[in-house]
Amino acid sequence: MWKTINDLLVQIDDLVWGVPLMVLIMAGGILLTLRLGFLQIRKLPLALKWMVKNEEGGEGEISSFSALCTALSATIGTGNIVGVATAVGAGGPGALFWMIVAAFFGMATKFSEGLLAVKYRVVDEDGHSLGGPFYYIEQGMGKKWKWLAKLFAFFGVCVGLFGIGTFSQVNGIASAVHGFFDPNNKHCVQIFSLGRYSWSVVIASLILAFCVAAVLIGGIKRIASVSQVVVPFMAIIYFLFAAILIITNITQVPAAVKIIVKAAFTPKAVTGGAVGSMFMAMQKGVARGIFSNEAGLGSAPIAAAAAQTKEPVRQGLVSMTGTFIDTIVICTLTGLSIVLTGAWQVDGLEGVAVTTYAFQKGLPFPAEISAFILMLCLVFFAFTTILGWDYYSERCLEYLSGGNMKHVKIYRWVYILAVFIGPYMTVSAVWTIADIFNGLMAIPNMIALFALNGVIVKETKDFFERHERGDFN
Repeated sequence: MWKTINDLLVQIDDLVWGVPLMVLIMAGGILLTLRLGFLQIRKLPLALKWMVKNEEGGEGEISSFSALCTALSATIGTGNIVGVATAVGAGGPGALFWMIVAAFFGMATKFSEGLLAVKYRVVDEDGHSLGGPFYYIEQGMGKKWKWLAKLFAFFGVCVGLFGIGTFSQVNGIASAVHGFFDPNNKHCVQIFSLGRYSWSVVIASLILAFCVAAVLIGGIKRIASVSQVVVPFMAIIYFLFAAILIITNITQVPAAVKIIVKAAFTPKAVTGGAVGSMFMAMQKGVARGIFSNEAGLGSAPIAAAAAQTKEPVRQGLVSMTGTFIDTIVICTLTGLSIVLTGAWQVDGLEGVAVTTYAFQKGLPFPAEISAFILMLCLVFFAFTTILGWDYYSERCLEYLSGGNMKHVKIYRWVYILAVFIGPYMTVSAVWTIADIFNGLMAIPNMIALFALNGVIVKETKDFFERHERGDFN
């Protein structure tokens, strides 16, 4: 029976994350890129400048930079380490090329999401703000579309609680800690009827649950304050070590880039037939790219809506830098490290083991130190993803419940409980269900972006006309 259910879920997952959804998201990004005149190229320097320069006097709960860090806390996660390795393993080195292409068009999508989130958000008298796809669907498209807004919010709650925010991230942390400290299960303990587990897993789950609870109980402001410290720290650490790896192997970089570009269009010429077609490389790259940077899924605009800003376009530009940092910078570094060290060709390696091999072989440090660095990055990446997705799912529940904060507080404790039991969850269906809901979130959001693309273009044009006149700094 369970096998039948699992098979059915896998089929649904393949259908949801199939060609139609990827075409929908990519088509949206291409349309917005053309209509905005390749804004992600023209305005990237300005966006990076405003990323670290907060606006003064705007409504909202947290600074613009804090809102970006909260969004990045959810997007910079295991996908940057494990997801890239999975994409390259399944689709060949060419998958990295298509991942970057998806991110390029995704920047226009993320800009549009951030813009609409601020334009249609609701800010209470006490400064509490709520916004995201559910509000720009309801208020931008009209009340008759409220059912679509509620559908998005429902999917958002499910994604946060049933996998991407809890079980999958916690399992990632527990596996990383276990693999480093006790890979041979020499120190185990019986956990009730669940089975025997390494003490490293038990201790990691207790520490993680405590840390998550300590942050989440403080609400958005504490999540933001932690994110704006941890996210830049972990991103810079990972960037530095990945850059060291590439610099110490700089002579092999041109050949690696050639392999990536060639494999994007003629995979068999590089993989020897291990990867079937250009379509496979494209599919894996685009799918993992979307999963990693979340452009089009509608999650990041929920955080953008909390930013202290008066200008929707300004926050849209800041939101756009999230996709640039997540995929075009961090995922590219991971993928390049995997290709130039040949880690993708090693038999028997998959997931995080591929990236670990690349770091151990490519970095000029002892293997234990390289493995420890990667484990630390993975733990921090997954930890902040847990925080970010709690915030997203809480805001979705707040919208569904009509602002009833009692429901939100109860949900918060259920979420913390899910984090605590996460390492002991072994049902593969949990991850498949999470993946399905994650994909389903994108459908209402992309419908709204297509419907409101005229609003996006008008707001952008008006903003830059005022900016050129010098109406504001």
